[in-house]
Amino acid sequence: MTDTKTELATVNLDFPFTRGDQTIDSVKVRRPRSGELRGLNIADLVQMNVAATAKLLPRITVPPLTETEINNLDPADLTQFGMEIQDFLLPKAAKEQGSPD
Repeated sequence: MTDTKTELATVNLDFPFTRGDQTIDSVKVRRPRSGELRGLNIADLVQMNVAATAKLLPRITVPPLTETEINNLDPADLTQFGMEIQDFLLPKAAKEQGSPD
């Protein structure tokens, strides 16, 4: 998971894939900017809607994931990406309310 001050999070894939002769076993996810959310519903992203997550990922991943790669991700890996996106989008106050004292 990401720290609230972190701009990048690393997702270690449970099911790596190959791109050419390279094995992709981890992907960095960057905190999205407002412009990168254009055409998306934030509520869909917070609820980890698959279509919304798939549309956002190419905009915020390093290396950038392609639509085909995203569509072929294992659901466990897609869930990890969704959790990172959700963490980036939640306001600090909401995170503080959910944290144990």
